[in-house]
Amino acid sequence: MNRKRSSRLAALLAASLLAIAGVAVAKDFITVASTTSTEHSGLFKHLLPAFTKDTGIDVHVVAVGTGQALDMGRRCDADVEFVHDKVAERKFLDQGYGVKRFDVMYNDFVLIGPKSDPAHVKGLELEAALRKIHDAKPPFVSRADKSGTWAAEVRAWKHAGIDIAKQKGPWYKETGSGMGPALNTAQAMDAYILADRGTWLSFKNRGDLAILVQGDPELFNQYGVMLVNPEKCPHVKKELGQKFVDWLISPEGQHTIAAYKIHGEQLFFPNAR
Repeated sequence: MNRKRSSRLAALLAASLLAIAGVAVAKDFITVASTTSTEHSGLFKHLLPAFTKDTGIDVHVVAVGTGQALDMGRRCDADVEFVHDKVAERKFLDQGYGVKRFDVMYNDFVLIGPKSDPAHVKGLELEAALRKIHDAKPPFVSRADKSGTWAAEVRAWKHAGIDIAKQKGPWYKETGSGMGPALNTAQAMDAYILADRGTWLSFKNRGDLAILVQGDPELFNQYGVMLVNPEKCPHVKKELGQKFVDWLISPEGQHTIAAYKIHGEQLFFPNAR
């Protein structure tokens, strides 16, 4: 009886030691600097487990505005950039901080506002809608966080003939926050806001807000991926990071992106070439 008990204890001890050893051995991982839209939309919770299952590589995501994500790469604090501001991405490449950029997927921006629509913008093209908002001056929430969404918003104001930095007033609320918190602010203020469709579809605290402007070509939202240049940043995990880039643009990665839906609606559309 004692021998049996001793055998069981020995087996349990061996199993415990194996479990501890397994925890102690860290998995390979990479750091991906990305945007709040990919995080807040829920895409990463869908995408990354599939990548890790295929490759055994963990991904640590730092979700900030695109400008901040690219600055992380310049500081050598990331292995891969997965962002959505093509102008800023090209500058990053021209400065030598990126190796090669690949299109990954797209969705679109939408202009959100109160259902009562005090500026009467529903169904207009984006530039016309922004001019009416500027004239009527209802509350408008801007992320103002160097994100790709904020860059798109600033370009849209400029295309509408409005220098928003000079012509903003108390009606124009700058939050300096990610997409989710900015939408919460817009809901609380019953305000207009430019948002990416993915985050909007996953956003639950909508209150009286609704999509008022969509479908304008100016609202197109392209995402790209690139490895941070190991010649600039010697500690970049070149092989592991490249595996992530290659997987995203592979048929498997593209299929996984296309399969992500909320309430039956696809959030991102793969378009790697």
